[in-house]
Amino acid sequence: MKRPDWTTGNAIELLENGEEFFPAVFAAIESARREVLIETFILFEDKVGLALREVLIAAARRGVHVEMTVDGFGSPELSEAFVRGLTDVGAKLHVFDPPPRLSRRLKPFRRLHRKIVVVDGELGFIGGINYSADHLIEDGPESKQDYAVRMRGPVVEQLRVVTREILATATPESPSAGPTAQRRWWSSRAREPRGHARGRAHTGGESHGLSGAKAVIVTRDNHHHRDDIERMYRLALHAAKREVIIANAYFFPGFLLLRSMQRAARRGVDVHLILQGQPDIAWARWAAQMVYGRLMRSGVHIHEYCERPMHGKVALVDDTWATVGSSNLDPLSLSLNLEANVIVEDAAFNRDLREKLQPLMRDQCRRLKLEETHVHRWWWRLGVGAIVFHVMRHFPRWLARLPRQTQPVMPAADTPVVVSAPQMPAAEAWQWHGTKRLSEEAAE
Repeated sequence: MKRPDWTTGNAIELLENGEEFFPAVFAAIESARREVLIETFILFEDKVGLALREVLIAAARRGVHVEMTVDGFGSPELSEAFVRGLTDVGAKLHVFDPPPRLSRRLKPFRRLHRKIVVVDGELGFIGGINYSADHLIEDGPESKQDYAVRMRGPVVEQLRVVTREILATATPESPSAGPTAQRRWWSSRAREPRGHARGRAHTGGESHGLSGAKAVIVTRDNHHHRDDIERMYRLALHAAKREVIIANAYFFPGFLLLRSMQRAARRGVDVHLILQGQPDIAWARWAAQMVYGRLMRSGVHIHEYCERPMHGKVALVDDTWATVGSSNLDPLSLSLNLEANVIVEDAAFNRDLREKLQPLMRDQCRRLKLEETHVHRWWWRLGVGAIVFHVMRHFPRWLARLPRQTQPVMPAADTPVVVSAPQMPAAEAWQWHGTKRLSEEAAE
């Protein structure tokens, strides 16, 4: 794959939560003429997953080429009927690095964590939203706050190339053909020069308007792009002049990224972090708190979002630079998982993202005070916290020494992710835009 350059002439629209994202994706699939490509970490067989399945089946029946890849750890159980409904009409469902037969929840490292949709090579979506009902506010207090973007323009072809790379490693129906395909793919990647997006990140310059945004797709993998997303964050922080706002779900960055945030704050940049105050994973907040004092002593402002679990992975710098994607700022995303972000340089998009994030900080977050980072803790928590901090600080470097095997991409029907079930439970598929209701799904 040729490394992508910055593209111009893109239309990029911010989407907030499942209420905006799912209708946009489903409508795009309904209008597809040639091809639908999807990658996701989580696909659950709930009302959102069933609604997605139905629009994909309809697309495949009218001759659209449909391929979807899910992660074997994030999507551990799909019913046989769910999978068969897709494959019977010609859609292809792949599983990235399925777990061993004896366990559906092993192998938590080096996952396919990207969330991507490409329709006809013309319309693309990227962000942090999975296909599960807990991305809908109506799901209750544990529903997630998250973001994605809808894109048109040259940057969509970059997204399509990224997605086709994974499919190039997929094991065909004949298992014996799989390793050959993988060797061909990785041997071609070996010739690719290091560095994902050419040029320096900058946060100023000409505004291109909503229909003319500059954008580039930046990925992280375990071969040639091991730190590209983190590097783009650091370049933007180094160039920041006035303001940085980062909203991130799982926050435990490495030493270099922490230092970039501290340096920006020390030279007078207003650096704000929106982090989890109501975590969906308890230890994630505890890990983040290990670095709060260090950052706040440098002048970084930390806001804990307390309405619902924060699941976003977005940031903006000054008036034009922004990013939306799947990458958290923790060791899993920055050092292990396959991730994808779009970097956008556009004043209108930057303004839209700021208008979403500022009310969160003002009305739905608790701004921490420095003295709160010195709250007395049990001695064992102080000791464990110090150990965790130093282990995680060096974690990326240690992991880089581990073998970087190529994970298999297999047909879903050949993996332990599929659960044999004589019947799918009836479920009401999700209604979008209030204009269409999908039929209840019964056994096939």
